[in-house]
Amino acid sequence: MKVNIYYGGRGVLDDPTLYVIEKIQSVLQELNVKVTRYNLYEMKNEITALPSTLKNADAIILATTIEWIGIGGYMQQFLDSCWLYGDKEKIGNLYMQPVVMSTTYGEKEGMLTLQNAWELLGGLPCEGVCGYVEDLLAFEMKNEYTKIIEKKAETLYRTISQKLLALPSSNQAVKKSVLRTNQMQLTPQESEQLSQYVSNDDYVKKQKEDIEELKGLFSELLKEEKSSEDEYIPLFTKAFKPQPNFEALYEFIIEGKSVPLILDVTEEALKCRYEKIDEPDVLAKLDRKTLNDILEGNQTFQKAFMTGDMTAKGNFRTLQMLDNIFEF
Repeated sequence: MKVNIYYGGRGVLDDPTLYVIEKIQSVLQELNVKVTRYNLYEMKNEITALPSTLKNADAIILATTIEWIGIGGYMQQFLDSCWLYGDKEKIGNLYMQPVVMSTTYGEKEGMLTLQNAWELLGGLPCEGVCGYVEDLLAFEMKNEYTKIIEKKAETLYRTISQKLLALPSSNQAVKKSVLRTNQMQLTPQESEQLSQYVSNDDYVKKQKEDIEELKGLFSELLKEEKSSEDEYIPLFTKAFKPQPNFEALYEFIIEGKSVPLILDVTEEALKCRYEKIDEPDVLAKLDRKTLNDILEGNQTFQKAFMTGDMTAKGNFRTLQMLDNIFEF
């Protein structure tokens, strides 16, 4: 049995949807279900090709976060791609569980949007998860909420294994009698090639010129990058204050840097290097100005995260320790 999770949030550290889908994923894996997760924010240039990943799945989970209004652009783009390029015959036999968590208002409307969209695609929606979270830590600590989430995961498993049916809905009738997709079977690449922009010679010529200009610009940036391979490392090393019984692996993606900065913290020492790694404890993204402000003591890591100048995902408590282990 295989379940795909399509996460349409922004991947920020305090996103309650991440907590929920991780719990669901854990339960399904305990039931010997193969779970594959697709983070749409990391695949924004590949979303039109993602409907092809539905073919080998028995069910999917569409998970998103309501941050101000609606289900968000990444999830909407994925659903659009399913409508344009998805295999409708396969979707017709595919169960979908919606997971919609809100930090503002509208989680129920968001879940209804996903259910309606999946029914219009011809799929089979099943019982979903939705809720409002004001304080993520309090939400995580409440065992009753965890049990509800785990029960929802078990319900999805039973629905797939027993192939449970749902009552007919009007959305199915509308799809059959009114809505029609374009009969031309085009790949995303073919659709792009046939667009009015690509068929315009002047537009194509201008794009090629822009690409050449960007190539020259990036070549200069790479030269500058190479000449400053140890940038920031001495400052972090000097400010390092070891903490007893604490070890962590931080990855900083810095604007303008082609390779992330890795801070490998142990009880006794700090190892800094520029390298790409898998699965750090905390992954942070920020621009040079924000990082310089922190290194100069004008701002803290926590303040940068709270104001949005720095985004991060991973262990929240490990992120908070940054201001303890580095004194700028």
